[in-house]
Amino acid sequence: MFPRPLTPLAAPNGAEPLGRALRRAPLGLLLPSMLMFAVIVASSGLLLMIERGILAEMKPLPLHPPSREGAPWRGTGPGPGRLTVDAADSDLQVRQDVQNRTLRAVCGQRGMPRDPWDLPVGQRRTLLRHILVSDRYRFLYCYVPKVACSNWKRVLKVLAGVLDSVDVRLKMDHRSDLVFLADLRPEEIRYRLQHYFKFLFVRDPLERLLSAYRNKFGEIREYQQRYGAEIVRRYRAGAGPSPAGDDVTFPEFLQYLVDEDPEHMNEHWMPVYHLCQPCAVHYDFVGSYERLEADANQVLEWVRAPPHVRFPTRQAWYRPASPESLHYHLCSAPRALLQDVLPKYILDFSLFAYPLPNVTKEACHQ
Repeated sequence: MFPRPLTPLAAPNGAEPLGRALRRAPLGLLLPSMLMFAVIVASSGLLLMIERGILAEMKPLPLHPPSREGAPWRGTGPGPGRLTVDAADSDLQVRQDVQNRTLRAVCGQRGMPRDPWDLPVGQRRTLLRHILVSDRYRFLYCYVPKVACSNWKRVLKVLAGVLDSVDVRLKMDHRSDLVFLADLRPEEIRYRLQHYFKFLFVRDPLERLLSAYRNKFGEIREYQQRYGAEIVRRYRAGAGPSPAGDDVTFPEFLQYLVDEDPEHMNEHWMPVYHLCQPCAVHYDFVGSYERLEADANQVLEWVRAPPHVRFPTRQAWYRPASPESLHYHLCSAPRALLQDVLPKYILDFSLFAYPLPNVTKEACHQ
């Protein structure tokens, strides 16, 4: 079988809201090795603040997208629905089990959504616009910007027969020749959510923010003009009425995030929780950017992609945001600013078991 879906179980309630705890304790004392259990438990106060939407009562129709019989499947294992994690990959099995337990603990809180139709309309719209559909291979992929989503879209286009190879050197069109859940009728959405293999890929929340900052404000003129100029006007004294927006500092970007509503952020820095709603959608697999190639190829095995389809290798010229560069930027930012930013992304830290940053004086001087 596919990996067990990540379904919610009950967890203890009554802990102090994490935002208050973060503000009360010096950030430098929050050591990663001691934090994860406290983060999960303390998140309960924040989780209860999430609004519930109106449940839409709609019965699914017996829809049957094209079957996969006759396709040249990768490997010779059993048919769809019987695939398993390779017993030799104990690391993957352990990570899956930890991810299961973490999601169950956090999503088991009272008031958390159990279904996309539990979500307010705006949150549901964001979710459905970020889930890509492959009817031929019967899977759903929730894309997260700055977590290799362009390469996954390239893979989907190859599987759909639109591209001949993942190595075709074309500028990625992020909309054309792709099917999103938002394009379908409610009964079609329900069927696919119930019967298709569902996965997403995640990344350290702050490393993802740094990647977005470097890419959008360092390279993309549209973002410099639309967001960068506004950030400079807001947070830089004497900026003038028409700044170029091409010299936004990382602390200015963090201050902008503090003042933004996570539900209405640009998708490149919106929390994964709001993009993919991992409590409302029971994903079968959560891959990580840190093990991108291995996890991506495992997914291709599970969905039985053709043997010639592989996940693209990283280009030699690409220099991703590294833990070292992240450490430098965080240690250079005011600690009070970090304390205000972290609660915006605390569900991403909690749900996907990423440690909070260690920015003690000792760590930053190493």
